[in-house]
Amino acid sequence: MLAHTLPIASLMSGVALLLIGNGLLGTFLAVRGNAEGFSDAYLGLLGSGYFAGYLIGSFLAPPLIGRVGHVRAFAFFAVGLAGTALVHGLLVSPTTWVMLRVLAGAAIVALYTLIESWLNDQTPPALRARIFAVYMVVHQVSLALAQQILHFDSGETLALFMVSALFVCLAVMPVSATRLTQPAPRRAGSFSLLRLLRGTPVAAAGALLSGMAIGAFWSMGPVYASRAGYGEDWVATFMSAGILGGALLQWPLGALSDRVDRRRALAIAAALAALSALPLLAGGLGEIAAIVAIALFGGFAFAIYPMVVAHLVDHLTAEDIVAGSSAVLLLYGIGAAIGPLAVGLSMPWVGISALALYFAATHAVLASIAWIAARRKPEDVTEHAHCVPMVRTSAAVLDIMPTPEPAHERGEATSAPAPEPKAL
Repeated sequence: MLAHTLPIASLMSGVALLLIGNGLLGTFLAVRGNAEGFSDAYLGLLGSGYFAGYLIGSFLAPPLIGRVGHVRAFAFFAVGLAGTALVHGLLVSPTTWVMLRVLAGAAIVALYTLIESWLNDQTPPALRARIFAVYMVVHQVSLALAQQILHFDSGETLALFMVSALFVCLAVMPVSATRLTQPAPRRAGSFSLLRLLRGTPVAAAGALLSGMAIGAFWSMGPVYASRAGYGEDWVATFMSAGILGGALLQWPLGALSDRVDRRRALAIAAALAALSALPLLAGGLGEIAAIVAIALFGGFAFAIYPMVVAHLVDHLTAEDIVAGSSAVLLLYGIGAAIGPLAVGLSMPWVGISALALYFAATHAVLASIAWIAARRKPEDVTEHAHCVPMVRTSAAVLDIMPTPEPAHERGEATSAPAPEPKAL
């Protein structure tokens, strides 16, 4: 394991530095935009623009990476991301910031894509699960650490913009210095959204609604925290609690979903996420109670996406797993682009509790869809795939994700052709 981990340490180091810089910028922009008096709609658009750029970059980045190579592409997109961080500080304008967030979203998904394709190329199949787990831990810990940098500056100067750009620039150094062979470009198969909706509607609904909620958490969570009345330092604590809660509860909830009807497990996780968000509706909620509530919400809400992917894998043949999971990723991204704007438009009418109300509503709808589907028809899965704790990055991460082949692919069923996924 160590012999294979050391060569990719440079990639992991680059990922950690990149995510600290980008994670800091995403949270700080919401706090600074709120302090600058941006309207709630524009604050929501900052998040929606970022995830819209994410979707755009998913299609535009691979050709460029294939043309110039991974090292040059990493430097190109990292410098672009660092540049957007600095321009935010120089041009404090809501319209400008929204356009910059689109560019940042496109740049970060390109960086995810090339790093993850590189990791996949360097990872032996037998170690795929371990490398994937290390990568997910690096991802979540880096994002949690990024929030803590908010403690070191009041946010009224250019300092945090510069720190964000600094970390992103530093990420270029270990990646540029690596001697790892650059992978050859690879093209994934196609999998239509219509087929996803017909074959596994619960997975489609879970991806869309989970994206709507988590996109709102990343973009409007800092706005909620900055207006909650607990002080400026509380934003970092609030966001870190949600992220770490999401990291801790994915394992037990994933294990539960491996043992029961996956749709019932999704319904339970979504219902608990909705209930966990309700205390945040209450005015005057104690600081400790609010931290516990957002940690529990993050724990249940962040577990939904990996359960959705596992539910989809249960109903796919081995050759369709990556393409089908990419379709789920696309739906999640569409939801993430919708969510922040939806909350931003509702905040002038409802107040900051609009975020918690939105969390509760989206997860209550998902819980109802999953539970009704499970009650209507038993799940016809002979053997569950293993639910792998993960966060949404790029489609390239699906190549690293350890997904066992369906039972009929391993010769454990009859020799009859595998059926098409059935509507659930």
